[in-house]
Amino acid sequence: MSPPLLEVRNLTRRFGGLVANSDVSLTVAEGEILGLIGPNGAGKSTLFNLIAGLFRPSAGSIVFAGRDITRLAAPARCALGIARTFQVVRSFDSMSVVENVVVGALMRRAGARQARHKALETLALTGLARRAGAPAVELTPPEKRRLEIARALATEPKLLLLDEALAGLTPSEAREGVELVRQIRDHGVTIVMVEHVMEVVMPLVDRAVVLDLGKVIAQGLPSELVRNEKVIEAYLGARHRAA
Repeated sequence: MSPPLLEVRNLTRRFGGLVANSDVSLTVAEGEILGLIGPNGAGKSTLFNLIAGLFRPSAGSIVFAGRDITRLAAPARCALGIARTFQVVRSFDSMSVVENVVVGALMRRAGARQARHKALETLALTGLARRAGAPAVELTPPEKRRLEIARALATEPKLLLLDEALAGLTPSEAREGVELVRQIRDHGVTIVMVEHVMEVVMPLVDRAVVLDLGKVIAQGLPSELVRNEKVIEAYLGARHRAA
């Protein structure tokens, strides 16, 4: 078996007396879609921030593509091939849609022309090509989520961290979002995604890791986790057990 693309080893992050992540270990295989699930306050976004380089761990290490990146800053990790979206969508509202994506494309493209070409290519993949010239402020909330995904993809990542990219969508929008995630994986990008809508995430991911109170309480195939008593108690609830 080939080594994992990402390996998180005994990762801990403390904020004063609060332990947001405690001894978290997981691996992500190249080409995989991994789901990261758990109740609010479980430490999912903190773990994303640690992997992306926004936070430094209090203990533990992170290995990406065979390299220890624990001490690298976020820009250096992006240069190596890690990109992310945020739970709260962030866009440059005074700029056009394509200009927002050019910002990401400049990570790999030296000139504006090449960056714009990459941005337009990425907008086509994410279904925003017709909105390329529109001001970002005019986008609907679902379109802004796609814009953030497009900007991250324009950096040409090996690993994409999606933080609730399907949140707040209608059922039809969520289905389109699921198809987009699959298309991104088919383009050779490994994905780790945080989602709360179990009906959406479980059929989509190859494996899932469940966090509760900052600790990994279970990981494995979706079909195994929905029957795991620890997961039911911490996250899915008694109604799921009855179902």
